[in-house]
Amino acid sequence: MRIKTRIHLQTTLPLLLLAACGGGSMAPDTSSEDVVPAQATPPPYKAYVTNEGSGDLTVIAGGTYDVLATIPLGKRPRGIKVDPSGERLFVALSGSPPAPPGVDEDTLPPPDRSADGIGIVDLAEERVVNVINAGTDPEQVAVSADGTRVFVANEDAALASIVDIDTATVLAELPVGGEPEGVTRSPDGRWVYITSENDSQVSVIDTESLEIAAVFDVGARPRSSTFSPDSTRAYVTAENGGNVSVVDTNDHTVIETIQLTGENVRPMDAKVSPDGSRLYVSTGRGRTVVVLDTTSYEIVSSIEVGTRPWGIDLTADGRYLYAANGPSNDVSVIDTDTLTVVATVAAGERPWGVAIVEGP
Repeated sequence: MRIKTRIHLQTTLPLLLLAACGGGSMAPDTSSEDVVPAQATPPPYKAYVTNEGSGDLTVIAGGTYDVLATIPLGKRPRGIKVDPSGERLFVALSGSPPAPPGVDEDTLPPPDRSADGIGIVDLAEERVVNVINAGTDPEQVAVSADGTRVFVANEDAALASIVDIDTATVLAELPVGGEPEGVTRSPDGRWVYITSENDSQVSVIDTESLEIAAVFDVGARPRSSTFSPDSTRAYVTAENGGNVSVVDTNDHTVIETIQLTGENVRPMDAKVSPDGSRLYVSTGRGRTVVVLDTTSYEIVSSIEVGTRPWGIDLTADGRYLYAANGPSNDVSVIDTDTLTVVATVAAGERPWGVAIVEGP
């Protein structure tokens, strides 16, 4: 240390003397100037997870799996969809108290109808900018291909409400069976499928005429549906039936029923890979995501995730799948190449639905 001090003094003393005599000028001290930090690289995508119990939205960065934000939503946020522009999210909010199977509904508190609606989240502002009326007890939602309308399952009313987003006008209310839940639009924008838990059926809405085009039977307690990328096939999960119905969308007929096996397997949500070759199914109490080959209908893999996985979604390239695990309050991230869980991310209370948005 003495050597370093001596060198410092020998180096700076002539400079100080030179400056004092006016024989030169010292270089300006820039050590205190503000340093502009480098811009962080934005994540390639973000995953948005509704938390039914805590009434908020967890925002997860793709790649790092960091929680970027928690956005307040309202009561019981469940179904979630991104609009075609990728700029807004639509979230089903409900003031009805949770009523799991086996619960005596007469013992439940009255619903708070002021809390019912579809929350619109502006992704740039990261906040709810509007809540539109869409009938009572909304559970799930789909957005039209042009982004002008939402299709909503009203669980307690056995109806589907179709709402103009800009005017918040209810354009139609259609009977779709008891306890409607899953609401999914086909990629070509032509159809919306709505599952009825009580009646074990699917109602098909024509998005042009806004009328019921068909109704067909599926397994017991259907929870959700998904479509192939070319819209020619649909897949409908049946929780109590333990199966998945394969549907020809040309005439809306069931052409195959895939029976899933395993302890407590209860098919819940489903998504098809971008190339159409795989079907991913969350199994609820089975604690797994099952991977099916869409040609052979054989099981490719069964991946253990958290407790009771419900909502799932895929990245645009199909590489990663996110599964919301309700009772364990977390989200599992699956690498679909290796078919392994690569991350587990803490979420809010009772995470329910997932929507992935590409880009910064």
